[in-house]
Amino acid sequence: MTEFNEYQEYFNNAAPKYHEEVFTKNTGKEVKFLVEELNLPKGGKILDMGCGTGRHSIGLAEHGYKMTGVDWSEGMLNQAQSDAEKAGVEIEWICEDAKTYRLPNSFDATICLCEGAFGLLLKGEDPKAHDLAILRNIYDSLKPGSKLILGALNGFKKIRDAKQEDIISGKFDPITLVERFTLTYYLPNGGTKEVVLHEHGFLPGELKKHVEDVGFKVHHLWSGTAGDWKREIFNLDEIEIMVVATKPA
Repeated sequence: MTEFNEYQEYFNNAAPKYHEEVFTKNTGKEVKFLVEELNLPKGGKILDMGCGTGRHSIGLAEHGYKMTGVDWSEGMLNQAQSDAEKAGVEIEWICEDAKTYRLPNSFDATICLCEGAFGLLLKGEDPKAHDLAILRNIYDSLKPGSKLILGALNGFKKIRDAKQEDIISGKFDPITLVERFTLTYYLPNGGTKEVVLHEHGFLPGELKKHVEDVGFKVHHLWSGTAGDWKREIFNLDEIEIMVVATKPA
């Protein structure tokens, strides 16, 4: 029997119903934001690192971009391929871990959004090592002068939502800003199963330093929530932080 880690197990089973999640409802608005911010000519090659069901890849492909989507969940990629066929677009899907995938100097831009790999930890995994590995692979895979748009969980939001009992129980670590939580997914036989996952939240300065440490030049740090990304001053209560950076030419 094939063994999967907890994230692969969850996403493989959640894939068919992933489009029902509330944060997927404004994909068109998100894609419009990305097209404006990336400002690439049609035909540009874009890497979607941690692409999930490929909703952003499909939308960008419909705008004329050549997309490569990388994810370590076969279930999510199978759903992505099905959705791409329905949309009438061709996309390269690659099943690989974002911590190991790299294709040197190959892409004109990279998106890594909605916690698609970044900040999603296996039990006991070192947050810094995990996230820097992904950033280095993205950096190496970009052509000089190319842009990165990265989404990460807002650590300030996690701090403000945490209770003292969460710290005592180990649900939230105030030092690493890693939160442990339980999700339920449906099994093919109609039953359900719970899986324990771990998410890393970031303070803006920490995130900026990580991105700069691998060589990027950071242009913007914005905050927002999926489906409602904004080019606005940082908000402590928004769910996500967005980084816009470039690999120096």
